[in-house]
Amino acid sequence: MSTDPAPNPHATAEQVAAAQHDRKLANVLYHDWEAGSYDDKWSISYDERCITYAADRFRLVAGDGGWPYGHALELGCGTGFFLLNLMQAGVAKRGSVTDLSPGMVQAALRNAGGLGLDVDGRVADAERIPYEDETFDLVVGHAVLHHIPDVELALREVLRVLKPGGRFVFAGEPTTVGDAYARRLGALTWKATTTITRLPALRGWRRPQAELDESSRAAALEAVVDIHTFDPAELEGIARRAGAADARVVTEEFTAAMLGWPVRTFEAAVPAGKLGMGWAMFAYRSWQRLSWLDQRVLTRVVPRAWFYNALVTGTRSR
Repeated sequence: MSTDPAPNPHATAEQVAAAQHDRKLANVLYHDWEAGSYDDKWSISYDERCITYAADRFRLVAGDGGWPYGHALELGCGTGFFLLNLMQAGVAKRGSVTDLSPGMVQAALRNAGGLGLDVDGRVADAERIPYEDETFDLVVGHAVLHHIPDVELALREVLRVLKPGGRFVFAGEPTTVGDAYARRLGALTWKATTTITRLPALRGWRRPQAELDESSRAAALEAVVDIHTFDPAELEGIARRAGAADARVVTEEFTAAMLGWPVRTFEAAVPAGKLGMGWAMFAYRSWQRLSWLDQRVLTRVVPRAWFYNALVTGTRSR
């Protein structure tokens, strides 16, 4: 029987207040809060669209040599987006998921079960990974390092649980410059959408006030759980100090992020299901075109620190 704590999806005002001074508690409360709706909020799926996305992120920073890895761990798994889609792409045969949030671990295991994947999971702190030395062939994570107070310590733990020659890949980490413009664009979009939908003719596009208030409470915690942004060169240095061999950081999404953040914010500000599949395909194809522009053209002329997403990889020495 599991000894993991139960999820707490309805934090009290007192708990939220306490979390303002405890980043790990904030991460638990925020992600338990979001676990049930996280996939919808971020347009996460486990079909060809996200399988391709996850595999392409992996290839971008680490290539496709060594596939399939035998046993992979996802750190800060959320709903399992990265590892489950990588497994479906053939990157790994077997998986384990960990997260500080019990609600997220449950969601990831539920998604894995629905996909028929061989995955187990535990509630775990990334700074004290509860597995023996040299357990995994691969450790992955998506949008997790910026939530961890001591990133270098967490990467030391990652290297400890990797087998000699094993690799880690973390994607979806915000750069310092990218985070500044992305948050500004998101905030402006939220304000514009929630203001204009007060007009009588557009009230059908306005989410109920209780849901908007709930989103605002979640956003207050989000400001606490997002601890770091990264300069690419500094992130490489952190990985090297932790003991990683062949540490490397690449970045992506410049114009794509300038579209993606307003789009995702707008989607979150209007009632679920209001936009439909036509909008979803428009948004996805537009993102694809801008990502092509970023990768094929702008990476040659724009400093890598200006792109939004940082991806880091390294290996444990043999």
